[in-house]
Formats: sequence, C-alpha cells, structure tokens
Amino acid sequence: MTKTITATFDGEYLRPDNPVDLQPNQRYLITIQPETETQTPESGWSAIEALAGTVEAPADWSIEHDHYLYGSPKQN
Repeated sequence: MTKTITATFDGEYLRPDNPVDLQPNQRYLITIQPETETQTPESGWSAIEALAGTVEAPADWSIEHDHYLYGSPKQN
C-alpha cells in the first residue's frame, strides 16, 4: 500500500495536512520531497520519447510488427 500525503514540518514533527488512514504505533517508511520540487506530469509524447530505443526487438520489428504482435505471415 502506497499513499501520498502532504504534511507540514514544525521544526520537530511532521503534521499531516489532512486526516490519514494509518494504524497507530505502526512503523512506516517515509520518503520526503519538498512540495516546491513536485514535477508537472509528462505529456504522453514525452513518456514515449523517454522509452524510445530501450526495448530489445528484432531488426525488422517496425516492418513486421503485425507478425510479431498478432502472428500474421511476414510481408517478405
């Protein structure tokens, strides 16, 4: 279970900005990121561009994609 919450640090304690549904006296692993560093979501094209060239595929993948995806006969 992963939750993202906002909290304010008063110099001694982190205080959640809203009520949280967590078990009392349970230890949790917390990752801290200043709110000013939140990144705007990437566009779909940016995400695709970041993945381009990272997948291992046959050399004729772009030409024969129907064969590899759907099992249809190769074009040549």
